[in-house]
Amino acid sequence: MDSEDKNLAKEPFTEYGRYSYADYLTWEIDEMVELIKGKVFRRAAAAPRRKHQEVAGKLYSDLLLFLKNKPCKVYIAPFDVRLPVHSKKNEDIYTVVQPDVCVVCDRSKLDDAGCIGAPDLVVEVLSRWDSKKDLQNKYAVYEESQVQEYWVIHPDEETLLIYTLTDGKYLPSRLFTRGDVVKSACIEGFVLDLADFFKDLD
Repeated sequence: MDSEDKNLAKEPFTEYGRYSYADYLTWEIDEMVELIKGKVFRRAAAAPRRKHQEVAGKLYSDLLLFLKNKPCKVYIAPFDVRLPVHSKKNEDIYTVVQPDVCVVCDRSKLDDAGCIGAPDLVVEVLSRWDSKKDLQNKYAVYEESQVQEYWVIHPDEETLLIYTLTDGKYLPSRLFTRGDVVKSACIEGFVLDLADFFKDLD
């Protein structure tokens, strides 16, 4: 590698650049990043807080158990979800996200790199440093890509908000909390008792 290549490896992207999945694949970096419409979003250098990890891990475990011997598959971050608009070529994909948890029922969307196309269910567990990204930027690309359900969990407030795709647009639920039992509209039969779900996460 010559000196110019070394410099590119150290700084593979800028704040104002527009990048594709093809660019993303060339980056040799330690931090986790996502692409949303070509713009780079850095994840925090520090690991997620304990409660964030417990919430994501518990929901993943509940879904994994529920989906055993069923066609749908559940994944936990880091797991690349590519959301193409016009073409599935790497150089034409400008959104690559890593949802905390996602469920994919159409297995033709799965390959060795992750998922290409919209998962059926996407779950984001909010963190202090990325709430705006999850609520605004990801909301827009999930709706545009026709993700059937988008769950937003606030681990500290112990709340769940569900956006359900209806006629191509998201409709929000009321804010669910302890005492509520919620059902997924796209993962038939999956029920989450929030009192039970949050009780061991203090």
